[in-house]
Amino acid sequence: MRYDLVIFDNDGVLVDSEPISNRLLAGYLTELGYPTSYEDSLRDYMGAAVHRVHDLILERTGERLPEEFDDVLHERVFAAFERELKPVAGVVEMLERLTAAGVPYCVASSGSHRRIRVGHRVTGLERWFGDERIFSAEDVGRGKPAPDLFLYAARAMGVAPERCVVVEDSALGVRAGVAAGMDVVGFAAMTPVERLAGAGRFFFEMEELAPLVS
Repeated sequence: MRYDLVIFDNDGVLVDSEPISNRLLAGYLTELGYPTSYEDSLRDYMGAAVHRVHDLILERTGERLPEEFDDVLHERVFAAFERELKPVAGVVEMLERLTAAGVPYCVASSGSHRRIRVGHRVTGLERWFGDERIFSAEDVGRGKPAPDLFLYAARAMGVAPERCVVVEDSALGVRAGVAAGMDVVGFAAMTPVERLAGAGRFFFEMEELAPLVS
């Protein structure tokens, strides 16, 4: 099947940010009195917008995170991005292949527009993603696992959901893609395949992706 649109998740798919952001999130929550390991953070928050952190802490403890939580977390993450962030191995070559083949693509991320753009600037991916190709959970009312973000991106790009394929590395993102009525390809380099249940196909190295979506 030749898809009319490839929709990429950002964190962990385009930029290798999940180890950085989950390490810092776990540390900050622990610092605030909510003991959280790196593995806990990956399990509970990978692929989610930051409001999920607030929701789960409230649900589990009955307490609300401080008002400055988002700002402090984001500043810590962005500072670490400037020092450490890299593109996912092979992603530039993959984007070159899709572009050469004339396959349209965009990014739809649970992260904020600022987070996406900082990550793309630091890693050099900004040349591949103009504003018209960037969609954030900030653009819709509900983030992943709701389908809203993927449906919004498809509508903005003028493509029917059934003609889209989603590339995801998180359980929440796979659920969102399936709920949107799109095919989903699971990137299992960091996430066990069993956690990506619902994806129709899987790949482990970025060089394997282009033949699956073009």
